[in-house]
Amino acid sequence: MNKIRLGVPKGSLNTVGRGNTHQLFVDAGYDIKGYEPKKESDKRLRIANDPEVELALVRPQSAPVELSRELLDIAVVGKDWIEEESVNMTDTELKLIGDLNYGKTRLVICIKNEEPYQNLTEFFEAQRGRKTPILCFTEYPNVTRKRFMQDPVYQELFGSSKPLIQVRGLVDGDNKMVQIINSDGVTEGYMAKGADLIVDNTQTGSTIKLYGLREIETIMESSAGLYAGPGCTGWKEEKAKEIFKFLNGAVVGKQYFDVKFNVGNGNLEAVKQYLVSEKLCSNEPTVSKGEKFSAVNILMPRDQFPGTLMILRQKFKASAVVRNDVKQFID
Repeated sequence: MNKIRLGVPKGSLNTVGRGNTHQLFVDAGYDIKGYEPKKESDKRLRIANDPEVELALVRPQSAPVELSRELLDIAVVGKDWIEEESVNMTDTELKLIGDLNYGKTRLVICIKNEEPYQNLTEFFEAQRGRKTPILCFTEYPNVTRKRFMQDPVYQELFGSSKPLIQVRGLVDGDNKMVQIINSDGVTEGYMAKGADLIVDNTQTGSTIKLYGLREIETIMESSAGLYAGPGCTGWKEEKAKEIFKFLNGAVVGKQYFDVKFNVGNGNLEAVKQYLVSEKLCSNEPTVSKGEKFSAVNILMPRDQFPGTLMILRQKFKASAVVRNDVKQFID
């Protein structure tokens, strides 16, 4: 049987309270095995109710490489890692099947809290006449170099020279006065050791503040998406779109409540018009009409529930209201 190779992430994107990709697959209707957070197992990893999918654990940093080398067909990975790998790629090598809109982070430039600079341009302006290299530590050297070279003061000081990048023993770039070094471990910790600035991802900014640092710029915002490599064509591409539809349905479902209530038949048509006009149901309410009362079932956006419930009860005399969570919503 033909199979599509799907990479599922280790780390923060499969951590309860942060990403929890395992729960996303469960909510999407997949009987996924060997992928419980902190208990992931390559040997047990599989989707029991979809034999066309072959799963593989993958580090987020490695997923773009494995996609581009066709070791994987598709993978759930953050946009930040796709951008890091794609800086020197052609536009067609990796493609987004769809944004899954969870695991949101920001990629930020940080300096020490006591330093006066408000942005990257001010930082570079203050380096005029400096004799020692500027040191930046990050897990995103390619994205960082691209951003540095876009800065007008960097261009004035260094022209088109590329900042030196060092990833362990590998070195690239001709501008030794600006050095971007791949960080291992806690990136924030390098500031206390003498780094001039760091580039790191953050959800809340709390760790950055804990280390006495301050953000001066957001380079990009990132969330998890389903991405495909160049080998994802034909039936695999169609299968990838189907998988995305199921996963995205689980993400979208969390934005709604499944709401049921009773209303007198004399108010039924007015209630239906109100719900449709205010877009408080998917297409139209589902109605089961009785002799004196009707049961109405709608899919309601969570953020509109409290106010809408008050209107339904006060204006239309709704009763017997039942609210349930929605696991999945596929439009």
